[in-house]
Amino acid sequence: MRHNKKFNHLSRTSEHRAAMLSNMACSLIMHKRISTTTAKAKALRIYVEPLLTKAKEDTTANRRLVFSKLKQKEVVTELFQNVAEKIANRPGGYTRILRTGFRLGDAAEMCIIELVDYNENMLKEAKKAAKKTTRRAGKKTAPKAEEATEASAE
Repeated sequence: MRHNKKFNHLSRTSEHRAAMLSNMACSLIMHKRISTTTAKAKALRIYVEPLLTKAKEDTTANRRLVFSKLKQKEVVTELFQNVAEKIANRPGGYTRILRTGFRLGDAAEMCIIELVDYNENMLKEAKKAAKKTTRRAGKKTAPKAEEATEASAE
């Protein structure tokens, strides 16, 4: 039974898991996108999203809390200066996991984990789709509404 087994241990000791997640978080913050297995990506998302939330408020206490997890001064600076500006208005969900298939050597399920606000291609597509649908819908519904009011008046 899985009583009180809340997170995936990834078949590692706690020290190894903490070091691996710290290194993966640093890589994600610096490169904005990394390729890894799906299990590690899900564990990384749980690890890094609270750090990104702390980065939205630039205080000494928050910098020290984040530095205690990441242990790299350049990454903390990047997080609080550049990444925090992009995610300032987002209430949560700072990362996205995109599945890419299976690894050839051992058939492990692979994916890309990325910071949501840094994928310019998806941001452009969302803007184009929203702009395209608004105008046509208004023209077609207006005559039907007029016909319905005339029929009810008679």
